[in-house]
Amino acid sequence: MIEFPLFALVLGPVLLAEALLARHEVMAYTAGWRTPTTELPHGMPYARGADPDRPPAAYLVYLDGIGKRRFTDTRDGGRLVKAVIAKAPELRVLGQVQPYSPLAHPLVNRPVWEWLRHRAGILLFLHNVMQIFVAADRRYRPLYNHAVGAQIADQLCRAGYRPGSGVPVVLLSYSGGAQVATGAVEELHARLRAPLRLITLGGFHNGANDLTHVRHLYRLTSGSDWIERVGTWIFPQRWPLFRRSGWNRAVRAGKVSTYALDPATHMGRRSYIDPDERLPDGRSHLDRTADAVVALIHVHPFPARPNARLNVGEARSGG
Repeated sequence: MIEFPLFALVLGPVLLAEALLARHEVMAYTAGWRTPTTELPHGMPYARGADPDRPPAAYLVYLDGIGKRRFTDTRDGGRLVKAVIAKAPELRVLGQVQPYSPLAHPLVNRPVWEWLRHRAGILLFLHNVMQIFVAADRRYRPLYNHAVGAQIADQLCRAGYRPGSGVPVVLLSYSGGAQVATGAVEELHARLRAPLRLITLGGFHNGANDLTHVRHLYRLTSGSDWIERVGTWIFPQRWPLFRRSGWNRAVRAGKVSTYALDPATHMGRRSYIDPDERLPDGRSHLDRTADAVVALIHVHPFPARPNARLNVGEARSGG
Protein backbone atom coordinates (compact mmCIF):
# COMPACT_ATOMS: atom_id res chain seq x y z
CA MET A 1 0.00 0.00 0.00
CA ILE A 2 2.90 2.35 0.68
CA GLU A 3 4.50 1.71 -2.71
CA PHE A 4 1.68 3.27 -4.75
CA PRO A 5 1.72 6.73 -3.05
CA LEU A 6 5.50 6.79 -3.37
CA PHE A 7 5.27 5.81 -7.03
CA ALA A 8 2.66 8.52 -7.67
CA LEU A 9 4.76 11.06 -5.78
CA VAL A 10 7.72 10.38 -8.06
CA LEU A 11 5.85 9.88 -11.33
CA GLY A 12 3.55 12.90 -10.95
CA PRO A 13 6.29 15.56 -11.15
CA VAL A 14 7.96 13.64 -13.97
CA LEU A 15 4.76 13.63 -16.02
CA LEU A 16 4.23 17.33 -15.32
CA ALA A 17 7.77 18.13 -16.44
CA GLU A 18 7.31 16.04 -19.59
CA ALA A 19 4.04 17.82 -20.40
CA LEU A 20 5.70 21.23 -20.06
CA LEU A 21 8.67 20.17 -22.20
CA ALA A 22 6.38 18.79 -24.90
CA ARG A 23 4.44 22.06 -25.10
CA HIS A 24 7.65 24.10 -25.09
CA GLU A 25 8.92 22.44 -28.26
CA VAL A 26 5.85 23.22 -30.35
CA MET A 27 5.80 26.79 -29.03
CA ALA A 28 9.52 27.19 -29.80
CA TYR A 29 8.82 26.10 -33.37
CA THR A 30 5.86 28.46 -33.75
CA ALA A 31 7.67 31.44 -32.28
CA GLY A 32 10.74 30.82 -34.44
CA TRP A 33 13.05 30.53 -31.44
CA ARG A 34 14.61 27.37 -32.86
CA THR A 35 15.08 26.13 -36.41
CA PRO A 36 13.83 22.69 -37.42
CA THR A 37 16.42 20.14 -38.47
CA THR A 38 16.38 19.44 -42.22
CA GLU A 39 19.70 17.69 -42.88
CA LEU A 40 20.17 13.99 -42.16
CA PRO A 41 23.33 12.41 -40.72
CA HIS A 42 26.18 12.03 -43.19
CA GLY A 43 25.68 9.06 -45.49
CA MET A 44 22.02 8.53 -44.64
CA PRO A 45 19.75 8.58 -47.73
CA TYR A 46 16.55 10.61 -47.78
CA ALA A 47 14.70 7.53 -49.02
CA ARG A 48 15.23 3.86 -49.75
CA GLY A 49 13.78 1.57 -52.37
CA ALA A 50 13.04 2.77 -55.89
CA ASP A 51 15.62 4.67 -57.92
CA PRO A 52 15.23 8.44 -57.37
CA ASP A 53 15.93 9.14 -61.06
CA ARG A 54 12.53 7.88 -62.18
CA PRO A 55 9.07 8.33 -60.64
CA PRO A 56 8.32 5.50 -58.18
CA ALA A 57 4.94 3.81 -57.94
CA ALA A 58 4.38 5.75 -54.69
CA TYR A 59 6.22 7.44 -51.86
CA LEU A 60 5.71 5.73 -48.51
CA VAL A 61 6.40 7.66 -45.30
CA TYR A 62 6.64 5.49 -42.20
CA LEU A 63 5.69 7.19 -38.90
CA ASP A 64 6.86 5.00 -36.05
CA GLY A 65 5.44 4.44 -32.58
CA ILE A 66 6.61 6.03 -29.33
CA GLY A 67 9.95 4.21 -29.41
CA LYS A 68 11.16 6.55 -32.18
CA ARG A 69 14.06 8.65 -30.88
CA ARG A 70 16.61 8.79 -33.71
CA PHE A 71 16.62 9.25 -37.50
CA THR A 72 17.08 5.51 -38.04
CA ASP A 73 14.15 3.19 -37.44
CA THR A 74 13.36 1.41 -34.20
CA ARG A 75 14.06 -2.32 -34.20
CA ASP A 76 10.47 -3.30 -34.99
CA GLY A 77 9.86 -0.35 -37.31
CA GLY A 78 13.05 -1.18 -39.19
CA ARG A 79 11.89 -4.74 -39.71
CA LEU A 80 8.60 -3.54 -41.17
CA VAL A 81 10.23 -1.01 -43.49
CA LYS A 82 12.75 -3.59 -44.75
CA ALA A 83 9.98 -6.14 -45.31
CA VAL A 84 7.88 -3.64 -47.29
CA ILE A 85 10.85 -2.62 -49.45
CA ALA A 86 11.70 -6.27 -50.11
CA LYS A 87 8.13 -6.98 -51.25
CA ALA A 88 7.67 -3.72 -53.18
CA PRO A 89 11.01 -2.36 -54.44
CA GLU A 90 9.08 -0.02 -56.76
CA LEU A 91 8.20 2.14 -53.74
CA ARG A 92 10.34 4.99 -52.41
CA VAL A 93 10.29 4.73 -48.62
CA LEU A 94 11.11 7.34 -45.97
CA GLY A 95 11.54 6.35 -42.33
CA GLN A 96 13.51 9.26 -40.86
CA VAL A 97 10.62 11.60 -39.99
CA GLN A 98 10.46 12.49 -36.27
CA PRO A 99 6.73 12.24 -35.41
CA TYR A 100 7.28 13.33 -31.82
CA SER A 101 9.40 16.40 -32.45
CA PRO A 102 7.96 19.50 -34.14
CA LEU A 103 11.56 20.66 -34.51
CA ALA A 104 12.64 17.33 -36.06
CA HIS A 105 15.33 16.97 -33.38
CA PRO A 106 15.93 13.30 -32.43
CA LEU A 107 16.12 12.71 -28.69
CA VAL A 108 19.45 10.87 -29.00
CA ASN A 109 21.07 14.06 -30.30
CA ARG A 110 20.21 15.94 -27.09
CA PRO A 111 22.86 15.53 -24.35
CA VAL A 112 20.40 15.46 -21.43
CA TRP A 113 18.21 12.82 -23.09
CA GLU A 114 21.24 10.74 -24.02
CA TRP A 115 22.27 10.77 -20.36
CA LEU A 116 18.75 9.74 -19.33
CA ARG A 117 18.68 6.95 -21.91
CA HIS A 118 21.35 5.08 -19.95
CA ARG A 119 19.79 5.73 -16.53
CA ALA A 120 16.02 6.11 -16.93
CA GLY A 121 15.09 4.95 -20.41
CA ILE A 122 11.36 4.99 -19.66
CA LEU A 123 11.48 8.79 -19.72
CA LEU A 124 12.16 8.66 -23.45
CA PHE A 125 8.87 6.84 -23.94
CA LEU A 126 7.04 9.21 -21.60
CA HIS A 127 8.33 12.17 -23.62
CA ASN A 128 6.89 10.75 -26.83
CA VAL A 129 3.63 9.77 -25.14
CA MET A 130 3.23 13.36 -23.97
CA GLN A 131 3.91 14.60 -27.49
CA ILE A 132 0.96 12.53 -28.72
CA PHE A 133 -1.35 14.21 -26.25
CA VAL A 134 0.02 17.66 -27.15
CA ALA A 135 -0.66 16.85 -30.81
CA ALA A 136 -4.21 15.86 -29.82
CA ASP A 137 -4.83 18.94 -27.63
CA ARG A 138 -7.12 21.39 -29.45
CA ARG A 139 -4.98 24.33 -28.23
CA TYR A 140 -1.78 23.03 -29.79
CA ARG A 141 -3.05 20.67 -32.49
CA PRO A 142 -3.01 23.17 -35.42
CA LEU A 143 0.55 24.24 -34.54
CA TYR A 144 1.76 20.66 -34.16
CA ASN A 145 0.07 19.55 -37.38
CA HIS A 146 1.68 22.41 -39.30
CA ALA A 147 5.14 21.67 -37.87
CA VAL A 148 5.22 17.94 -38.54
CA GLY A 149 3.34 18.26 -41.84
CA ALA A 150 6.00 20.72 -43.00
CA GLN A 151 8.72 18.31 -41.84
CA ILE A 152 7.21 15.46 -43.86
CA ALA A 153 6.77 17.65 -46.95
CA ASP A 154 10.37 18.86 -46.72
CA GLN A 155 11.74 15.32 -46.40
CA LEU A 156 9.62 14.14 -49.33
CA CYS A 157 10.91 16.93 -51.55
CA ARG A 158 14.50 16.16 -50.54
CA ALA A 159 13.79 12.52 -51.44
CA GLY A 160 12.80 13.58 -54.96
CA TYR A 161 9.07 14.23 -54.73
CA ARG A 162 7.83 16.89 -57.15
CA PRO A 163 4.77 18.81 -55.93
CA GLY A 164 1.85 18.49 -58.32
CA SER A 165 3.34 15.42 -60.04
CA GLY A 166 0.38 13.22 -59.09
CA VAL A 167 2.60 10.49 -57.63
CA PRO A 168 0.72 9.01 -54.63
CA VAL A 169 1.96 9.59 -51.09
CA VAL A 170 1.10 6.96 -48.47
CA LEU A 171 1.50 7.63 -44.75
CA LEU A 172 1.99 4.34 -42.91
CA SER A 173 1.72 4.90 -39.16
CA TYR A 174 2.10 2.63 -36.20
CA SER A 175 0.40 3.30 -32.85
CA GLY A 176 0.74 6.99 -31.85
CA GLY A 177 2.14 7.81 -35.28
CA ALA A 178 -1.49 7.78 -36.44
CA GLN A 179 -2.14 11.03 -34.54
CA VAL A 180 0.67 12.67 -36.48
CA ALA A 181 -0.33 11.12 -39.82
CA THR A 182 -3.93 12.31 -39.63
CA GLY A 183 -2.73 15.74 -38.52
CA ALA A 184 -0.25 16.14 -41.40
CA VAL A 185 -2.91 15.76 -44.11
CA GLU A 186 -3.84 19.42 -44.56
CA GLU A 187 -0.23 20.64 -44.71
CA LEU A 188 0.77 17.93 -47.19
CA HIS A 189 -2.22 18.71 -49.39
CA ALA A 190 -1.35 22.42 -49.41
CA ARG A 191 2.36 21.93 -50.08
CA LEU A 192 2.45 18.89 -52.38
CA ARG A 193 -1.03 18.61 -53.94
CA ALA A 194 -0.46 14.87 -53.78
CA PRO A 195 -2.98 12.01 -53.77
CA LEU A 196 -2.85 10.96 -50.11
CA ARG A 197 -3.61 7.59 -48.59
CA LEU A 198 -3.23 6.64 -44.92
CA ILE A 199 -2.60 3.21 -43.41
CA THR A 200 -2.81 2.98 -39.63
CA LEU A 201 -1.41 -0.04 -37.82
CA GLY A 202 -2.85 -0.28 -34.32
CA GLY A 203 -3.52 3.45 -34.72
CA PHE A 204 -3.85 5.57 -31.58
CA HIS A 205 -5.38 8.96 -32.45
CA ASN A 206 -8.12 11.30 -31.27
CA GLY A 207 -10.20 11.47 -34.48
CA ALA A 208 -10.33 15.28 -34.51
CA ASN A 209 -8.17 15.95 -37.57
CA ASP A 210 -9.81 16.79 -40.89
CA LEU A 211 -9.47 13.96 -43.43
CA THR A 212 -11.22 15.73 -46.31
CA HIS A 213 -8.11 15.58 -48.51
CA VAL A 214 -7.41 11.89 -47.87
CA ARG A 215 -8.35 9.53 -50.69
CA HIS A 216 -8.74 6.64 -48.25
CA LEU A 217 -7.71 5.51 -44.77
CA TYR A 218 -7.06 1.82 -44.15
CA ARG A 219 -7.25 0.81 -40.51
CA LEU A 220 -5.30 -2.36 -39.72
CA THR A 221 -6.30 -3.59 -36.28
CA SER A 222 -6.86 -6.68 -34.19
CA GLY A 223 -9.31 -7.80 -31.54
CA SER A 224 -6.30 -8.49 -29.30
CA ASP A 225 -4.95 -4.94 -29.58
CA TRP A 226 -6.18 -3.32 -26.36
CA ILE A 227 -4.04 -0.17 -26.81
CA GLU A 228 -5.76 0.67 -30.10
CA ARG A 229 -9.14 0.10 -28.44
CA VAL A 230 -8.24 2.47 -25.60
CA GLY A 231 -7.86 5.24 -28.18
CA THR A 232 -11.39 4.65 -29.43
CA TRP A 233 -12.69 4.88 -25.86
CA ILE A 234 -10.87 7.88 -24.39
CA PHE A 235 -11.27 10.32 -27.29
CA PRO A 236 -14.88 11.49 -27.74
CA GLN A 237 -14.24 12.42 -31.40
CA ARG A 238 -13.94 8.70 -32.13
CA TRP A 239 -17.41 8.01 -30.69
CA PRO A 240 -20.25 7.77 -33.27
CA LEU A 241 -22.15 10.34 -31.22
CA PHE A 242 -19.78 13.10 -32.38
CA ARG A 243 -20.89 13.05 -35.99
CA ARG A 244 -19.07 16.25 -36.97
CA SER A 245 -15.60 15.09 -35.95
CA GLY A 246 -13.08 14.60 -38.74
CA TRP A 247 -13.03 10.86 -38.14
CA ASN A 248 -16.80 10.36 -38.24
CA ARG A 249 -17.19 12.55 -41.34
CA ALA A 250 -14.60 10.37 -43.09
CA VAL A 251 -16.40 7.20 -41.97
CA ARG A 252 -19.73 8.46 -43.34
CA ALA A 253 -18.02 9.44 -46.60
CA GLY A 254 -16.86 5.83 -47.04
CA LYS A 255 -13.19 6.80 -46.72
CA VAL A 256 -12.37 4.41 -43.86
CA SER A 257 -11.92 0.67 -44.30
CA THR A 258 -11.12 -1.58 -41.33
CA TYR A 259 -9.19 -4.82 -41.77
CA ALA A 260 -8.61 -7.41 -39.05
CA LEU A 261 -5.16 -8.85 -38.45
CA ASP A 262 -6.23 -11.17 -35.63
CA PRO A 263 -4.79 -12.47 -33.39
CA ALA A 264 -1.99 -9.88 -33.45
CA THR A 265 -1.25 -7.83 -30.35
CA HIS A 266 -0.08 -4.22 -30.21
CA MET A 267 3.46 -4.98 -29.09
CA GLY A 268 5.70 -7.77 -27.86
CA ARG A 269 5.19 -11.41 -28.69
CA ARG A 270 2.56 -11.93 -31.44
CA SER A 271 2.60 -8.22 -32.29
CA TYR A 272 1.85 -6.98 -35.80
CA ILE A 273 5.61 -6.86 -36.43
CA ASP A 274 6.69 -10.10 -34.72
CA PRO A 275 9.08 -11.90 -37.12
CA ASP A 276 9.02 -15.20 -35.22
CA GLU A 277 5.43 -16.11 -34.28
CA ARG A 278 3.78 -18.10 -37.08
CA LEU A 279 0.22 -17.94 -38.36
CA PRO A 280 -1.72 -21.00 -39.59
CA ASP A 281 -0.69 -20.23 -43.19
CA GLY A 282 3.00 -20.38 -42.22
CA ARG A 283 3.71 -16.67 -42.48
CA SER A 284 5.06 -14.61 -39.59
CA HIS A 285 3.02 -11.72 -38.24
CA LEU A 286 5.61 -9.40 -39.80
CA ASP A 287 5.21 -10.99 -43.25
CA ARG A 288 1.43 -10.80 -43.09
CA THR A 289 1.50 -7.14 -42.06
CA ALA A 290 3.97 -6.26 -44.83
CA ASP A 291 1.84 -8.16 -47.35
CA ALA A 292 -1.22 -6.22 -46.20
CA VAL A 293 0.53 -2.86 -46.47
CA VAL A 294 1.83 -3.56 -49.98
CA ALA A 295 -1.54 -4.90 -51.10
CA LEU A 296 -3.36 -1.79 -49.86
CA ILE A 297 -0.88 0.54 -51.54
CA HIS A 298 -1.56 -1.19 -54.85
CA VAL A 299 -5.33 -1.56 -54.52
CA HIS A 300 -7.42 0.38 -57.06
CA PRO A 301 -10.14 1.51 -57.00
CA PHE A 302 -10.46 2.25 -53.29
CA PRO A 303 -12.65 -0.34 -51.56
CA ALA A 304 -16.11 0.83 -50.54
CA ARG A 305 -16.49 -1.73 -47.78
CA PRO A 306 -16.34 -0.05 -44.37
CA ASN A 307 -15.32 -3.28 -42.61
CA ALA A 308 -13.73 -6.34 -44.11
CA ARG A 309 -11.06 -8.96 -43.67
CA LEU A 310 -8.13 -8.25 -45.90
CA ASN A 311 -7.78 -10.58 -48.86
CA VAL A 312 -4.23 -9.90 -50.01
CA GLY A 313 -4.67 -11.65 -53.34
CA GLU A 314 -7.78 -9.63 -54.12
CA ALA A 315 -6.11 -6.37 -53.15
CA ARG A 316 -3.06 -7.10 -55.27
CA SER A 317 -5.23 -7.66 -58.31
CA GLY A 318 -6.95 -4.32 -57.88
CA GLY A 319 -10.35 -5.75 -56.97
